[in-house]
Amino acid sequence: MSPQPKKSQSKKSTRKPYQNPSLSVKRRVADLLARMTLEEKVAQLGSRLPFIVDWREWVRYTLEEKIARTLAIPPGDAIGIGVGQLSLFLRELPPKMAAARANEFQRYAREHTRLGIPPIIHDEGLHGLLCNDATSFPQAIAMASSWHPELLEDVATAIGKEARARGIRQLLSPTINIARDPRCGRTEETYGEDPYLTSRMAVAFVRGVQSQGVVATPKHYAANFVGDGGRDSHAVHFSERLLREVYFPAFEASVREGGALSIMAAYNSLDGVPCSCNRWLLTEVLRNEWGFEGFVVSDYESVVHILTKHAVAADKQEVAKRALEAGLDVELPQTDCYGEPLLEGLRRGTISIEALDEAVRRVLEVKFRLGLFDDPFVDEEQAEAVCNNAEHRALALQMAREGIVLLKNDRGTLPLADGVKSIAVIGPQADEIRLGGYSWNGYTRERIVTPLRGIQERARGIEVRFAQGCTVTGDSQEGFAEALQAARQSQVALLFVGNSWQTEGEQRDRANLDLPGVQAELIKQVAATGVPTVVVLINGSAVTMLDWIDRVDAVVEAWYPGEAGGTAIAEILFGDVNPSGKLPITFPRTVGQLPLYYNYKPSGRIYDYVDLSGKPLFPFGHGLSYTTFAYRNLHIRLERKKTVKVSLEVENTGERAGDEVVQLYVHDVVASVARPVKELKGFKRISLRPREAQEVTFEIPVEQLGFYDAEMRYTVEPGEFEIMVGSSSEDIRLSGRLEIK
Repeated sequence: MSPQPKKSQSKKSTRKPYQNPSLSVKRRVADLLARMTLEEKVAQLGSRLPFIVDWREWVRYTLEEKIARTLAIPPGDAIGIGVGQLSLFLRELPPKMAAARANEFQRYAREHTRLGIPPIIHDEGLHGLLCNDATSFPQAIAMASSWHPELLEDVATAIGKEARARGIRQLLSPTINIARDPRCGRTEETYGEDPYLTSRMAVAFVRGVQSQGVVATPKHYAANFVGDGGRDSHAVHFSERLLREVYFPAFEASVREGGALSIMAAYNSLDGVPCSCNRWLLTEVLRNEWGFEGFVVSDYESVVHILTKHAVAADKQEVAKRALEAGLDVELPQTDCYGEPLLEGLRRGTISIEALDEAVRRVLEVKFRLGLFDDPFVDEEQAEAVCNNAEHRALALQMAREGIVLLKNDRGTLPLADGVKSIAVIGPQADEIRLGGYSWNGYTRERIVTPLRGIQERARGIEVRFAQGCTVTGDSQEGFAEALQAARQSQVALLFVGNSWQTEGEQRDRANLDLPGVQAELIKQVAATGVPTVVVLINGSAVTMLDWIDRVDAVVEAWYPGEAGGTAIAEILFGDVNPSGKLPITFPRTVGQLPLYYNYKPSGRIYDYVDLSGKPLFPFGHGLSYTTFAYRNLHIRLERKKTVKVSLEVENTGERAGDEVVQLYVHDVVASVARPVKELKGFKRISLRPREAQEVTFEIPVEQLGFYDAEMRYTVEPGEFEIMVGSSSEDIRLSGRLEIK
């Protein structure tokens, strides 16, 4: 049953100022803060992970066991005197049950703690709420491939609705690290390699989630995925210029434009100082420069890592001092250093009381802004209606359609011709549930549309033969014979290959980007049959494919396409939907080229290797279509010395309707500091019918052409700028110059 509202107080005088919703948030916070004991303040900076077992062991339990254990958690054990956050504990419960459990915990906090301070319940929402029966959208890298921030904002709004319906009021998402080295296993979680594209997607996600009264938490601040060798969270040694021009912009945009109410500090160290106790990052830049007003949370256990991994503190009390006074407000997922060690340091006077009060104030302000003090409860009866409803499933399908990238299409192999009567569907990814990292692992085959199922449902009157051929990681070729027979008996072979949680993801970085196992050999042997061969990649990062790409007719990058992915893939292959996705990362020819990204600065010598070109296999922004687009009539002008206005006409010159992502790049021709050969400064996704033309206009603020000079002052220097417009970073169709005086 839904919670019954508490009876109103019979005497208004019994209500404390902090309980009065008519007062300002700042006044309510000040009143509450003055009433809190030292222990109650410290409790607001901690979190509880109220599992009966260690959270690392949690994955070993069945769903039924997880649900039973979650329901058995006594609220008092988790809430205590009033905890700041509760971590993950609603994840395994169906929507209605989760909402009821959230209400139970909130009711306990309101009625059984001295001050009635509500906790914030948090979870993950990278590409869908990571909970039982939530909608699973395409992985983040796939959504970035849509180059469609407006659609992403709709997706994020849906994710926020599903979280709020269960009583979850903070999502530890989005991941907005810049993916300049695809060897990092968490590349799939990002919006790609470019700071501008990532910024636009980040702002869209933050706005969508927070429109539903749920806190977004852009992460991991900062430069988390570009350690030595492409290894997640390894030490980073970057100049301030590189940080500000490449790795900071998405975080700054999330704060200034998106209004993010929380930021997550990263695991890695930055020039020797762990991000979780880096005052320059957390206070001087984030708060003093960007005006961030929310609270900073740690990555899971990153606070104690200051001691156990980075070894820049002697004990947990010193850890607490360094982190708190640097500007890290909340320790996740469980209270450790911010428990008794922090309390002891405060009592002894070695940790600043002022820093404590400031951190607690920031946490309380967000709780008041969320309305948790006035109404922390959710409607249990509505939870199931909100989660994974028809509208959200349709959004998942549309995002999958727009995120699929056609990499290669020789001789018009795709879309499949109307006369095709038999298809071989081959490969270890064809009939498996592959959703990518940060996905709930309890989805069933009835719920998730695999590629095979999508093709079978679409292939009316067409014979579909399926053979797995091999596994993703195994070395057995026993299934090759069946796969080759299926190919020979068919008019076209569709091979579904790629990666899985075993080969990429969090703490799964790679030294090799080739397809794992014997998948490449399977491709080569199927292609050798002479049957037209199409490779569809199901994965989360770049794949190197020099040993087989010239043998196949077409390559499709489907990423981890979400719960409706199989339907979207079938629609693309059969031509019901025209592919329109564009790569948000560069695909190298070989790992020896890494790190490889489009917006590099000029070399002092040469770009090529002795044994290989320096050019990528597929460049940033690349993506083919079943139609063609002509670009013409470029006009560039400066308006009122403030805005660069660029206009052009784009025409669909083919026979199919299609979407094109028009990309605008800029190069500062002569500058006092070396500048990238090109930088993305604008993009627009347009839809055109056959022979239809449309004017596309970009308005770029002049300050967007600036950079940090030799004295690290942001400036726009006078001079010439090359303006380039095209279909990818390498496929530039029109260019011109603009002089800034």
